Amino acid sequence: MVCRKTDRTMNRQVLLFIYLLSVDSGFGQVSYSIPEEMSRGSLVGNIAHDLGLEIKRLISGKAKIYTRNSDQYIELNRERGVLLVKERIDREALCTETALCALNFQIILENPMEFYTVTVQITDINDNAPTFEKSEMKFKISESATTGSRFLLERAVDLDVGINAVQNYQLTSTDNFVLKLQSNADGNKNVEMVLQKPLDREKQEQISLVLTAVDGGEPQMSGTMQILITVLDINDNAPVFTRQTYKAAVTENSPKGTVIATVTASDADQGSNGKITYSITNTLDNVRKMFEVSREKGDVSVMDNIDFEKSKRFQINIGASDEGGLTNSCKLIVDVLDVNDNKPEINIMSKSTVISEDAKVSTVVTMINTEDLDSGDNGNVKCFISENVPFMLKSSTNNFYSLMTDSNLDRERASEYNITVTCSDEGVPSLSSSVTLTLQISDVNDNAPVFERTSYEAYIIENNTPGLSIFIVKATDADWNQNARVSYILEDSSVNGVPVSSYVSVSADSGVIHAVRSFDYEQIKDFQFRVKAQDGGSPPLSSNVTVKIMIQDQNDNPPQVLYPVQTGGSLVAEMVPRSADVGYLVTKVVAVDVDSGQNAWLSYKLQKATDRALFEVGLQNGEIRTIRQVTDKDAVKQRLTVIVEDNGEPSRSATVIVNVAVADSFPEVLSEFTDFTHDKEYNDNLTFYLVLALAVVSFLFITCLVVIISVKVYRWRQSRILYHSSLPVIPYYPPRYSDTLGTGTLPHVYNYEVCRTTDSRKSDCKFGRAGSQNVLIMDPSSTGTIQRIQTEKSILDEPDSPLEQKPPNNDWRFTQGQRPGPSGATGGPEVAMGTGPWPQPPTEAEQLQALMAAANEVSEATATLGPGTMGLSTRYSPQFTLQHVPDYRQNVYIPGSTATLTSNPQQQQATAQQATQQALPPPQASAQPEPPKAAQTPASKKKSTKKEKK
Repeated sequence: MVCRKTDRTMNRQVLLFIYLLSVDSGFGQVSYSIPEEMSRGSLVGNIAHDLGLEIKRLISGKAKIYTRNSDQYIELNRERGVLLVKERIDREALCTETALCALNFQIILENPMEFYTVTVQITDINDNAPTFEKSEMKFKISESATTGSRFLLERAVDLDVGINAVQNYQLTSTDNFVLKLQSNADGNKNVEMVLQKPLDREKQEQISLVLTAVDGGEPQMSGTMQILITVLDINDNAPVFTRQTYKAAVTENSPKGTVIATVTASDADQGSNGKITYSITNTLDNVRKMFEVSREKGDVSVMDNIDFEKSKRFQINIGASDEGGLTNSCKLIVDVLDVNDNKPEINIMSKSTVISEDAKVSTVVTMINTEDLDSGDNGNVKCFISENVPFMLKSSTNNFYSLMTDSNLDRERASEYNITVTCSDEGVPSLSSSVTLTLQISDVNDNAPVFERTSYEAYIIENNTPGLSIFIVKATDADWNQNARVSYILEDSSVNGVPVSSYVSVSADSGVIHAVRSFDYEQIKDFQFRVKAQDGGSPPLSSNVTVKIMIQDQNDNPPQVLYPVQTGGSLVAEMVPRSADVGYLVTKVVAVDVDSGQNAWLSYKLQKATDRALFEVGLQNGEIRTIRQVTDKDAVKQRLTVIVEDNGEPSRSATVIVNVAVADSFPEVLSEFTDFTHDKEYNDNLTFYLVLALAVVSFLFITCLVVIISVKVYRWRQSRILYHSSLPVIPYYPPRYSDTLGTGTLPHVYNYEVCRTTDSRKSDCKFGRAGSQNVLIMDPSSTGTIQRIQTEKSILDEPDSPLEQKPPNNDWRFTQGQRPGPSGATGGPEVAMGTGPWPQPPTEAEQLQALMAAANEVSEATATLGPGTMGLSTRYSPQFTLQHVPDYRQNVYIPGSTATLTSNPQQQQATAQQATQQALPPPQASAQPEPPKAAQTPASKKKSTKKEKK
């Protein structure tokens, strides 16, 4: 029966003692004592007060509990600074083989790193009752057993310790046996049943007893086992072992079946009473799982794997019994020998993954704990780290190490370290384990930018474009990220009193140097300045470099003639006597070029001369000398044009005019050179007039071109207006109006104007407009019309006078209903009322008389025209002949008359049919019909015949 204590109100005493393991304030140890089976959240102790730490130190240091085991029974409350029970603690499950049970763990703090060792003692409470492995035990006892015979009983097992363990045994319901307890050297008690009264099988063959085990706890707990005794016949000798205690040793990890010891017992009886069997009598421990004994031989062998780290010693209780029921026992002590079969365990208690490169020496980076489950030399562990790293591993306490910096760090040499920590034991063979720690080195701005060169020189050709890129300065920074971002700055300085920023500029990002202005080699040949490279760190670091700009010359200046001086007013001439010999030095042309190098190398050439055979010019020195003897035939005035060229690319030049007088006396020279200025002035005036005349002619040409285009556009617009007009044109012939060129067959009046120039035979004639656009108005005497006809006749008499006729306007075509007079449609209301197109119609006789007179005059006037052209210009022949002129022979209408003159029989029939339809309403105006093809009229045939006769 198992009884647990439920009353948690019992007084609990917590023992506290603090002691320091070392002088260093960062390490200490605290011990607490608590009973088992405390509820979750129960207070263990005020760790902050006991260690002398403040609550905020626990919070800022991220205090935590470190334990080697995965199970945590104690937790830390940082806000209160106390230790609390996290899980229910069962002392019997936690400490199975030891009476003293304790929890050991460490409290770790960071920034700075500290740790403290805490020990919590777990005290036992009476929560387990004594128990027997078997519920009953059977004995066979001979009746001849003597008084005082001892029978070993099974001990009860109580998982509690101390006063709570088994304290006493009781044997009830017996008169023959008494219970005795025998203490052993190891502190345990053997329970023996002693016969105090002889047995009598005839009186009682079976005896039943109850063995009770009682502990000393509060409340008291107990366990029972029933003992069944069978009384046998006489067997008066029990087995006897050669030794009461046997000792043996076995190495851990021994294979199964390994015999570690043999026990031997003997029995003086004979027969079946002397046959001994062996058995292991251990109760609740795991001995029966680990070992077995041979029933007949007594050999003890290994059944399961033996682990030294779990059990270092075994006590095996071996019993010997004969068939008569007599037994005896002995014990076998087995010591387990350690084998180096466990590698050291490396536990990282706390670590930093990043450290600044300016960290001080001995800065702790990682804290390590090692543990080896082996014992002796096999459990002695030593740790070391890889070489060539600026770190060291220092042992602070037993099995605790601190990884700290050993020297100054430099991220530019190594930005990351892979530190391998290796721990090995001293066993044979030695076992080891390792762990690799990766540590990043954070950057500090400790490197200034460095230029690729100590100084720079660059060349640029003068007359450059402002903004031109000259070259690039480059600086690098060994730092990282923002600390390595380099900016370029032009330091303030001056060049010839002018700020250098007006000459060049520097790109802050790329370091490209640009020219701010266009340089002139003749003004400045070189200059220097300083460029500063600054990183983006805090504070920023910088360095500077000197840059020298060399300006290269360009051939941008022509030579300048210093002598002879060219003046505008006065005339300077060199005199050469007529007695001068060959090579006579006349003068020397002196010129300079402000450029440099080959751009300033000058050469002299004679470009023009009055007499090239008389003078020459030195190519290099510019000396003008005679190349032959001067004679009397040589002109007094000699004009030399000397060109001075430099050696640049492209070459530039200048010219100078040298006047040379070949004479022996000055008056002769003066008389000959008086007209030099006049000639020059005359040439200047001539050039001016030529330029002026060219400008005037160009202006007149452009003006005429604009006028002609304007006239053309105007006429085109007028013709388009008339062409698109939708108003009907009805010819109206008042009295005394006639067709000036008619032959009596024209339905419209056409009037031709002839315009002629003074040279008519070389120009084209531009004629004419239709009669509807130019109507002749006759005075009552009709003299105006005759004069106009005579004038046109005189013009047409000239055989080569071309006439230009426009094609007839489409407006002259009318339908039968639109024609005026009785030959049209039937008269409407307007005609009846006298308000139509002929308000005062002349008599038919007057109209016919005027028409015939005009026709005769026109036929005489046009008799001289060429055949087939009706007096038109040759421009219309042969492409434009009478086929382009409407057929005027179809109808002739006499205003005010009902008669219609026609020469076409088909047309006459059409007229007769039309007369029968006059009663019908007039038809709608249809689209204008195409003009009929022109046919040669009788009048034109007559004129052709007359001309051929001439």
